[in-house]
Amino acid sequence: MDLKPISEVIYQGELRTIAIHLLSKNKIITDAPLDNQGKGEAFSPTDLVSAAWLSCMFTIMGITMNNHHFQAEIKGKVTKVMYSDPRRIGELHADIEIHGNLTDKQKSMLENSAKNCPVAKSLSPDIKQIVHFHYV
Repeated sequence: MDLKPISEVIYQGELRTIAIHLLSKNKIITDAPLDNQGKGEAFSPTDLVSAAWLSCMFTIMGITMNNHHFQAEIKGKVTKVMYSDPRRIGELHADIEIHGNLTDKQKSMLENSAKNCPVAKSLSPDIKQIVHFHYV
């Protein structure tokens, strides 16, 4: 197996990191959150996990729409709930708005694809994943 790194992460000091996507050179800065000794001036690492979860759901929903030849506008918000002892993500909540004239079958396909995205399947089963779909 030929393993190639996808990113490089550099600690900048003062609880800040910079992650560089090696192929595109895009950068993501993280800061520790205010409630954990940080400045909260950027995504925290756990914020990125939360955003990755929702982004992954949308990506898989997009693939489903492409494969089945229909479209909808999708947007949403994600909320994380941190637990303590040990400090960790305890819950992720997603509110997803879907705009479009969809059949019940298409709605079901989108919901199933979202809940089975790779990030959702990679997270610890101890993390509660709560998803609400709103059709507008």
